[in-house]
Amino acid sequence: MGERKLHRKLEVRVVPVPYTKDRNALKQGKYLFESRGCAECHGSDGRGLVFVDSPEGMRVKSPNIAAGPGGVVSDYNEGDWVRAIRHGIAPSGRALAVMPSEDYARMSDPDFAALVAYVRSLPPVRGEAAEIRMPRIVKALYGVGVIRDAAEKIDHRKPPPPAIPASASAEHGAYVASMCVGCHRASFEGGPIAGSPPEWPPAANLRPGGAMARYDTPEKFVAMMRTGKRPDGGSVSGVMPFMSLRNLNDTDLQAMYLYLRALPPGEALREAPSTR
Repeated sequence: MGERKLHRKLEVRVVPVPYTKDRNALKQGKYLFESRGCAECHGSDGRGLVFVDSPEGMRVKSPNIAAGPGGVVSDYNEGDWVRAIRHGIAPSGRALAVMPSEDYARMSDPDFAALVAYVRSLPPVRGEAAEIRMPRIVKALYGVGVIRDAAEKIDHRKPPPPAIPASASAEHGAYVASMCVGCHRASFEGGPIAGSPPEWPPAANLRPGGAMARYDTPEKFVAMMRTGKRPDGGSVSGVMPFMSLRNLNDTDLQAMYLYLRALPPGEALREAPSTR
């Protein structure tokens, strides 16, 4: 069932986002590529890399998203980029099983256009297609719907939000924090990360009653996101994508802090599926 699900075909109506070559858009696109997890999974040059290689048998290698031999986006049109990044669906209609599109589904059109512009500007580099190996239990849970891919989680009918000016505000923080929902969930209450290797810890509860209680000032939160260290000197799990998070600018980090601190308290969810 897992194999059949991996190769199922999906249809969604997409609204293409026009390409841009604006210099400021390219600069913003580079910032988004480096701070929103793209470089962490695909490499700084886009060639793709192995980012999960578990002794339990799970291995995930991202595809080459730069131009050049082995690149998977050379034939993409404006709609294909939307389909893949916002909806987790390849141009062929196949679900992109490990693409965390739920983190990008709520990206505004200007940011989306900027990100695509930067990826399209990457120099040609040799790479390969994606590689996904799942342990039998993970594939079985995926097959029966206990573990869901992004295409199953996203509301494909929901339009992207309007662009708002970047500022150290909770409103902008809600927008920035949308990059965290793939692991911490839309509620930000955390819990086991479905389909993750068994050695991965649960995602933290980011509501005020959870992990955010450690950060009573924005400075402490920003320092943790930049260094991977808690205020007491302890290390945050290396599963956190600090290679990307440390590139977030002060405005985005302060805004995220204000948003997370303004959420109502909540307890970490306990019913999430786990391979442990």
